[in-house]
Amino acid sequence: MKKCIECGEEVEGRIDKIFCSPYCKSAYHHKKNRGKEQSFYLKIDKQLKLNRQLLNHFNKAGKAIIRKEELLKAGFNPKFFTHYWKNQQGDVYLFCYEYGFLEKKEQNKSKYVLVKWQAYMS
Repeated sequence: MKKCIECGEEVEGRIDKIFCSPYCKSAYHHKKNRGKEQSFYLKIDKQLKLNRQLLNHFNKAGKAIIRKEELLKAGFNPKFFTHYWKNQQGDVYLFCYEYGFLEKKEQNKSKYVLVKWQAYMS
């Protein structure tokens, strides 16, 4: 019988099978890829999730205004978004999942208007 290349247990099933369980397969690949640089997809996914988390954190009421520097300092990157919505005035809100942002300048200071996706935006 063949042995699992992760744990050494006997492998049952197809003749080309090299792991005894999905757990061993996952553990093996995790150890193998631990030191490698993150893939492009994982970097984008990580930044999108961080953007969503920050927009959620700073927008508890459904609509908020925050200084751009404060959001950027927290790790927000406005170049990463999932979709956009254009209102009747022509403003384009960029969204990270259900949380959106719009850059505005007031008195020479950049701010973000934060919103949460609403049914009428569909």
